[in-house]
Amino acid sequence: MELKEIQNLIKFVAKSGASEVKLEMKDVKITIKTGKGKTETTIIQQPTTSQIPVLAQPVLETNTNVGNGDVAKEESNEDNSNYIEIKSPIIGTFYRKPSPDKPVFAKVGDTIDVGDTVCIIEAMKLFNEVESEVSGKIVKVLVDDSSPVEFDQPLFLVDPS
Repeated sequence: MELKEIQNLIKFVAKSGASEVKLEMKDVKITIKTGKGKTETTIIQQPTTSQIPVLAQPVLETNTNVGNGDVAKEESNEDNSNYIEIKSPIIGTFYRKPSPDKPVFAKVGDTIDVGDTVCIIEAMKLFNEVESEVSGKIVKVLVDDSSPVEFDQPLFLVDPS
């Protein structure tokens, strides 16, 4: 395994939110552990007993801590059928602000129109603005700021009335 491949793997694991990934190949054993703000990598080159490469899948953990007060926890007893979801158009990292020193694009209680920017999703160092396709009032923010999001994952609930 080349150094460039190892660096790309470290970056991928750090962005994915996984806490630990282990990779064993014929002559290389890699363990990548991540924590808040730090990434630790251990690379051991040694022959292993297994001839089949074993690849551990990164596990994404959801953060249930409410950071900004606007982020809603999932509640199964609530009826959200009359709300419209604004979904992520791509896989990436969700940001509520254009930069750390700027205010959020949209918060709970804000009225939005079609075409208003509600958030940014970063994918491969490109920042993509997510525009609302509906008009209404933001009822819930479903994702924490700076969290990884999947394609078609609901980000906001909007009351169109």
